[in-house]
Amino acid sequence: MNFSSVPNALSILRIILTVPVVMTLLNDQYFLAMVLFFVAGITDGLDGWIAKRYSFESRLGSILDPVADKLLLVSSFITLYIIGLLPMWLLVLIFLRDVMIVSGTVGSFIGAGTPKDELLTPSKLSKINTAFQIALVLFLVVMQLYPALTQWSTIFFIIVATSTVLSGADYIWIWIEKAISQEKK
Repeated sequence: MNFSSVPNALSILRIILTVPVVMTLLNDQYFLAMVLFFVAGITDGLDGWIAKRYSFESRLGSILDPVADKLLLVSSFITLYIIGLLPMWLLVLIFLRDVMIVSGTVGSFIGAGTPKDELLTPSKLSKINTAFQIALVLFLVVMQLYPALTQWSTIFFIIVATSTVLSGADYIWIWIEKAISQEKK
């Protein structure tokens, strides 16, 4: 395997890990779910770091990485809702933001006549939101191993809800700025 394909391989590994993460959650195997999700979270940081550090950034990688993130996180959040650990309002908020961002990004990318070599790049707030979402999944799983942590769940929900709304608003602002700059051309 060519070393330059390592970031994409890590994103594909994250996609593959989605199934065992969901299965372990559904089967109350919380320690294993935590380990698998933690490994998946590490691949998220590692693929981007390797791609940037060694200039292995590619259009495929810029698409695979967020797809892997969304697939893992949305599947985990749906599963956490099903098993009663995530409130419906937060699941809906996260889901609506993701639908908005995917739709807006696809529309912006296709409709703007974007060059084929342009990479999809998440906003800084989106990266922070993803980190909070990963932390929330890990927290909810760890909470099953250490029930005393339950008292902190509402605070975690509020933090993730806030970062979700702010990152969604950030994308709307970015798209508005992009549309205005294209109109001036």
